[in-house]
Amino acid sequence: MSAVTFAELFLDPLRYDFMVRALATTVTTAVVCAALSCWLVLIGWSLMGDAVSHAVLPGVVLAYIVGAPFAIGAVIFGFLAVALIGVVRDTSRVKEDAAIGIVFTTLFAFGLVLVSVTPSNTDLNHIIFGNLLGVSRGELVQILILAAMVLAALILKRRDFTLYAFDATHAHAIGLRPKLLGAALLGLLALTAVLALQAVGVILVVAMLIIPGATAYLLTDRFGRMLLIAPTISAVCSVAGLYISYHLDTAPGGMVVVVQGIAFTLAYLFAPRQGIIGRRLTTRRRTPAPA
Repeated sequence: MSAVTFAELFLDPLRYDFMVRALATTVTTAVVCAALSCWLVLIGWSLMGDAVSHAVLPGVVLAYIVGAPFAIGAVIFGFLAVALIGVVRDTSRVKEDAAIGIVFTTLFAFGLVLVSVTPSNTDLNHIIFGNLLGVSRGELVQILILAAMVLAALILKRRDFTLYAFDATHAHAIGLRPKLLGAALLGLLALTAVLALQAVGVILVVAMLIIPGATAYLLTDRFGRMLLIAPTISAVCSVAGLYISYHLDTAPGGMVVVVQGIAFTLAYLFAPRQGIIGRRLTTRRRTPAPA
């Protein structure tokens, strides 16, 4: 491939304003989701992330109906979902995984019903699958503001969140409030779900919240490095997915998640310590040859 062709391949899409906004949106969303995903993976909240990310849908729709910011509706229904899961788990024989499945599917279905009966300019497919190429300047500003809020909270409370993730009992012993920290993470999860809603839609939100952290978890044993690796990989995958979708004329949100899935697969296979193939190769190198 010539240099000119290579340049056109990457610079040609940037001639369009909608692609520039889409690029800014997907990179911002990818970085925020990846940063939060490190804590979700460490705590073991993958299923909870799935539940909250789907449960915010009715909150977003109701916020639209009353003219309130989407983030407010998302946070309210995110906490409502967690509360309902706790009530079902604690007051019946139903276990937590079943309670999560019941609550998030019911709230998600309720959100779909609200979308179908609410007259608006927002297409149902855009809410479910995202509308990355249709992001307006105003929506991009909202996304950047929400992203800054979430990242600021994660940075300021990084130490407390990390202690809570590793050992909630120890966190309580040194004066922290684990329940409050857990509630704060759930609130940030709901806000992040609103961010990702525009990029990949409500169905694929959980992928952006879990895959980057899981990929980084296979590549390093240090949490500090995870917080660098996950956003970097996620941002690169989001850019690659957007460009591939542009040239192949496919759904951008879906392609972003596919590329992230490929990155996880490569880490799963070839990570030096945790990869299936990489671990064997490392063992062979360390095994002395027979005399």
